Amino acid sequence: MTKLKVALLSGGISSEREVSIKSGNHVYKALDKAKYDVTRYDPATDLGKLVADASGIDVAFIVLHGPYGEDGTVQGLLDLLHIPYQGSGVLGSALAMDKWTSKRLYKEAGLPVPPFEVFVRGQAYDPEALASKPGFPLVVKPRYGGSSIGTSMVQTLQQLPEALDRAFEYGPHVILEAYLKGTEITGGVLGNDDLQLLPIVEIIPESGYTFFDYEAKYREGATREICPARINETLSGLAQSFAATAHRALCCRGYSRTDMIVHDETVCVLETNTIPGMTPVSLFPLAAKTAGISFSQLLDRLIELALEDRHRGSNQ
Repeated sequence: MTKLKVALLSGGISSEREVSIKSGNHVYKALDKAKYDVTRYDPATDLGKLVADASGIDVAFIVLHGPYGEDGTVQGLLDLLHIPYQGSGVLGSALAMDKWTSKRLYKEAGLPVPPFEVFVRGQAYDPEALASKPGFPLVVKPRYGGSSIGTSMVQTLQQLPEALDRAFEYGPHVILEAYLKGTEITGGVLGNDDLQLLPIVEIIPESGYTFFDYEAKYREGATREICPARINETLSGLAQSFAATAHRALCCRGYSRTDMIVHDETVCVLETNTIPGMTPVSLFPLAAKTAGISFSQLLDRLIELALEDRHRGSNQ
């Protein structure tokens, strides 16, 4: 059997580089070497080599997070090189990375989202108005990016300036979102046109974490993940439906993972990840495993979906 030549992309230049490298290592070990001839590329140093090798590459597997990897940038390059890849194309990647635009698309699709405001660097704000809408506590996050980098929980108006400064380090726009107390969950979907809805995962950070921040996401033992989530069948079905609706609203392909929260006996949508983490503690592989899909089988399926979608245009 002729092996598929796979370009494994991890590392990159975003603030999520270290997570990407860890995920890339895990993916590399799990890819079946009897099926795949795998070459690794780090976009921070190897873009020229990737371009030079393009004609001999059958498929790319992207394990990049944040700007220049998850926002449609590298997807556009791969489209130009005629290399198929797993996951969303330029449009879906860009939409999901932009929290402001994705929230508007969620609302247009009928998905409930927490109240939010958008701030521009240097914009004056009215403390009294902010206290009433969205109201405290607030989650302050950069408009672009992932892994909760630059994100803070703000309990009082006095804490806001420092949180804004931190978020503005990652761009000129910041989302101020009402914090909803409840059960944090996430829902994965797998597929291009026909979507497989994976079991919902419940996320329980240790008591020392006010929310599911970067350290809680990636420090082993910092968070308990329970799959399937301990929520009733109605809420679980609703969350799976919302994950599929979010996936389609953002023009995603291949797979995605949508973070949500169960609040006041309903589900609110927070954000969607188009390249979910692939470390040993990541949520998407856990959901797939619960559905009976091993990690190696999951990688096989994503490559199949990439090849199935190989003729996509940059409008997807």
